[in-house]
Amino acid sequence: MTKVSSENSLALKGLLDRLALEEIDADVYRGQNVPNRPGRLFGGQVAAQALVAACRTVEPGLRAHSLHGYFLRPGDPKHPVLYTVDRIRDGRSFTTRRVVALQRGRAIFNTSISFQIEETGYEHQMPMPADAPDPESIPTTRERMAKLGKKLPEMMQKFMDAPNPIDMRHSKLPTFYGGGRSEGPNHAWFRVCERIGDDPLEHQALLTYITDMSLLDNVVRPHGREGERGPLMMASLDHSIWFHRPVRVDDWLLYATDSPAANGARGFARGTIYTREGLLVASVAQEGLMRPVGEPEDRSL
Repeated sequence: MTKVSSENSLALKGLLDRLALEEIDADVYRGQNVPNRPGRLFGGQVAAQALVAACRTVEPGLRAHSLHGYFLRPGDPKHPVLYTVDRIRDGRSFTTRRVVALQRGRAIFNTSISFQIEETGYEHQMPMPADAPDPESIPTTRERMAKLGKKLPEMMQKFMDAPNPIDMRHSKLPTFYGGGRSEGPNHAWFRVCERIGDDPLEHQALLTYITDMSLLDNVVRPHGREGERGPLMMASLDHSIWFHRPVRVDDWLLYATDSPAANGARGFARGTIYTREGLLVASVAQEGLMRPVGEPEDRSL
């Protein structure tokens, strides 16, 4: 991997520390947040911490193969999150856990996670998109931000010099970087900024975290941030992941994403994740609230 700045390395260590939950009682865990983060909690962090909590309660040899979660309320970065795990089922091949994330006694996220023993069977997969550019041919986020300068949206300018543990490179400029309307799929390569250990859960939790980064931008791109109905506000409603194969997030992974539909103030996005060698390792789906600014955000949450 390329040389990593000490700031990015520390940011990655901080992310891994946040995913290493504190056990405070039987099947109850506490997760910490990014200090002084503005706005709401990042949904990918909550989903990843919920996955870690569930994994702490299953037998060795079981791997999560699917996660289905709902975002119920905006999370507050100023308060830690408690994760309570319900051991719904322990079968011979499959095990199921339900996890509720709570802040100050109120549920902010609810998910079911299914685990399976290692088995063999028939195999097939969709091929990796042939038109995906190589990651080295795409500018880094820092390079893109520097080139945009004052053209960068104000909400993103404060992240201009912030350390970033994730190297994510989009083939199309996302709308949150000032990109305009565009149709069709988007391709983004990503990996963590440096080599990490071999713990499969660590890689799976980081993948869960990253899948929530920029996915909903696919439902914005056909309309632009300043749509015909005015500026848009976004909020994740749910998030699902299917883990097809073991994965390493310190190697390049391709996130091929699109948005098949939007209707009823909701937009639907999906993604498939491939190794550089073309193996399909995970599939993702998410629906988000998509309303013009000024309409009551909490009306249906």
